[in-house]
Amino acid sequence: MGVATARTADIAVTGLGVLSPVGLTPEANWAGLCRGRSVAAYDAELAGLPVDFSCRVPGFDAAAELGARWARRTDRFSQFAVAAARRAVADAGLDPGAWDGERVGVVLGVGSNSLHTYTAEFRELNDDRPERVSPLALPRSVPNMAAGEVAMDLGACGPGFTTASACASGATAIGVARDLLRGGACDVVLAGGSESACCRMSATCFARLRALSRRTAEPELASRPFDADRDGFVLGEGAAVLVMERYAGARARGARVRALLRGYGATSDAHHPIAPLPDGSGAARAIRIALRDAECAPHEIGHVNAHGTSTRLNDAAETAALSQVFGQHPPPVTAPKSVVGHALGAAGALEAAYTVLSLEHQVIPPIANFGHQDGDHKLDVVAGAPRRAAMSAAITCSFGFGGHNAVLVFTTE
Repeated sequence: MGVATARTADIAVTGLGVLSPVGLTPEANWAGLCRGRSVAAYDAELAGLPVDFSCRVPGFDAAAELGARWARRTDRFSQFAVAAARRAVADAGLDPGAWDGERVGVVLGVGSNSLHTYTAEFRELNDDRPERVSPLALPRSVPNMAAGEVAMDLGACGPGFTTASACASGATAIGVARDLLRGGACDVVLAGGSESACCRMSATCFARLRALSRRTAEPELASRPFDADRDGFVLGEGAAVLVMERYAGARARGARVRALLRGYGATSDAHHPIAPLPDGSGAARAIRIALRDAECAPHEIGHVNAHGTSTRLNDAAETAALSQVFGQHPPPVTAPKSVVGHALGAAGALEAAYTVLSLEHQVIPPIANFGHQDGDHKLDVVAGAPRRAAMSAAITCSFGFGGHNAVLVFTTE
């Protein structure tokens, strides 16, 4: 069978909501990716730190989007999640006022709780002023509140929870949502991820781990996945929510099917808290599992949306994994973190949305700042300009601290 032939087990993506450092709509995100230029810039909030630049979402007004009262009681990662979910539902042509809320689930990936709130509130506690700690500090900042706020906003009364698998969280959430739909627990699931970690504590912690690029003089050149001169990632933020439905149900209601989620694979390296397995074998297993689940052969994959963090260890391990699965002639590879930075728990969801857009446009966006590769494994890196390609299937890879690996296979209808 061809990969473009829909199966009863397939899950349709019928709506996208995307907020990232290159824009607040799928169209703006697509245009920004295809320009192939990083938007990393000096970040005043990080002034004085060893790494003082990031990729921030521009022009997002929480009060205008959600109302002043809601904006005051929520943290930025929850605000992103609600705004992205509203956009995704509208894009899918669904009306929350008319749907059966008990059949609608919410699964969102978040890498951590909100350090913005906690650092401010801990300051009060450390100054021996517990009476000044906000009673909202806990409910506004725990990771599950992204899913909770979305459910409250849209009346989604089905299963609702947060996945936390570090930088694989968003992709894991989409995989779990697929299982809820296949198992019949829901008719619609809003799935994806949200994160806002461009704060002083996050920047300091990642810098101490030597995970961030130190190109402070030229931040726009800092993120360079798979390039021989890479020296670390750039902090980013954002959210992406996909509306997911069983294919038969989506077709029955006349929905536009943007893509099909055909396969999901997840593994653990069981190796190290931070570093991946150097030979990439854990990631390779996740890719193979996802391909088997999709009933898709390696040669049918039109491109790889790579995790591509721009760190020396992760890019080398991912290159090894892709070489194990695809051999000497891997499919073309792109890496959006070169443009939008690393949104941590939201990264896998953003990259899932970008993979859907690539299949829609039959175009692979370029990796920014790529010059040349190193090592024994060579990838077909898309660089310099977008590349047109006839594709019926593509994969997106997400890997996180703790050795969590999540891979998704999307196809055209």
